[in-house]
Amino acid sequence: MATFRTRPTVAAMAPSSVISALSAFALLAALPLAAAHGDHSHIEAGAAISAEPLDKTIWIHILVQSLAWGILFPTGMVLGLVKSRWHVPTQVAATVLAVVGYFLGHAHKGRQFGKNAHASFATWLMLLLLVQVVLGVYLRLHLERGWLGRMRKWQVKLHAVLGGVIPVAAWVQMLLGGIASQGFCQSDHLGQCLAHFIMGSAFIGYGIVLTLLLLCGQAWLARTGRSQEFWDSLVIALWGCVNTFTEHRWGGPWVRNDLQHTSMGIIWWAAGLVGLWLSRDRAGRPRRNLVPACVILLTGWGMSAHPQDLELSTHVHGVFGYTLMAAGVTRLIEISFVLRDRAAPLNPADIDEEINSFQYLPPFLLVASGFIFMGATEEQMQLLSDAGVTHVSYILILYSIAFLLFLFVNMLLHLYSHYASPAKPNTHRTPKLAGDEERGVPNGHAMTERQAHDAQEFELEGLITDDEEDGDGKKEGSSSGYGSNGHPL
Repeated sequence: MATFRTRPTVAAMAPSSVISALSAFALLAALPLAAAHGDHSHIEAGAAISAEPLDKTIWIHILVQSLAWGILFPTGMVLGLVKSRWHVPTQVAATVLAVVGYFLGHAHKGRQFGKNAHASFATWLMLLLLVQVVLGVYLRLHLERGWLGRMRKWQVKLHAVLGGVIPVAAWVQMLLGGIASQGFCQSDHLGQCLAHFIMGSAFIGYGIVLTLLLLCGQAWLARTGRSQEFWDSLVIALWGCVNTFTEHRWGGPWVRNDLQHTSMGIIWWAAGLVGLWLSRDRAGRPRRNLVPACVILLTGWGMSAHPQDLELSTHVHGVFGYTLMAAGVTRLIEISFVLRDRAAPLNPADIDEEINSFQYLPPFLLVASGFIFMGATEEQMQLLSDAGVTHVSYILILYSIAFLLFLFVNMLLHLYSHYASPAKPNTHRTPKLAGDEERGVPNGHAMTERQAHDAQEFELEGLITDDEEDGDGKKEGSSSGYGSNGHPL
């Protein structure tokens, strides 16, 4: 029979476990509210939203849920990976905010919303969170005897998997929330809306994965025995197969950009196969190649010339294409000239010393291109065009968002590295110098006069040397020490 290993009563439980249990009960109480999402009577027939503006309550809902799902849960996930004592408090705080935000989302006035994916997915997301909280409380109780002990390792793995799934599901939910707030992606707009948001998210995910592999994934790559281009090419080939058969309704007429989208799918799987073949040399060793970078470059070129109905949309798609082309070009330069086809770092124990600042450009440009593509749907472009927003200001805003997300990703990876592999103290001692130079140089200012004096001596020494050489030449011209006119030299 299973028994408690420690803390047999609720009163003796750690405060974080008690709060986690209360959070689980709050989640259970909140789930029935999913069916009561405001008053739909103000929505006109055939419309997705009412004409009223967003009220203060819904704005607070957006801010609270963005903080909980977009910042705290990913941070808590990283803290859980490194087994930090701050993991449970962070996740408890995020759970409490998520429950509060959930109630706020069903208590707002102002703009009302019809049936939408955001409201439907919210129920499943909260159920996922409930399972995660229950697993977390159970693991904190340390029920390890009997069959519960045998199941514990699987529950730990499930808890870890759900911890990684929740940020991805939260990303989807936040995108659905933005779509629902404007009533976008209805009827005929659904197809192109899905294409933009799925493909844009894929580029953002690709940039995040590249950053992850750059900062924390070199050891994993070494264990797989594969080069990074093997995995890139594999995903590109699979994605190309999907695009080849989904970008056109086979059996129907070819309309608008069907042929261009389908041809992009074809080149993706064709080039992906080449990249897979080139990812190993004849001895079976992992080898770098440029095929994935070329695919990104060609995709950007194709999208920069994508025909559009609105002038604003043409400019935005053009910048998207140029950004994606820049990501491909910088990736080519990184592999060929920065890394010189090196498949593994020379000093994996100190990866920060190996990283070149140029290597941050390709992942950032992929993240930026993803945001630009997600922000270039037909309805978004029409809304911005009607409001008189120029493509320059819009692109700068999207780039700003990309910078912020890229910053957050780097902060999370730094947090993980700080706990998982703490930086070792610098063991390279600076050799001692003689005389005045042996003294300390705080901030590099104490040696200013000495350095200036040394520089003057160096210049004077060069001038003296030149004069001596000129003198020697003249002496060679006259053995008596007098010039040709009889005057002494």
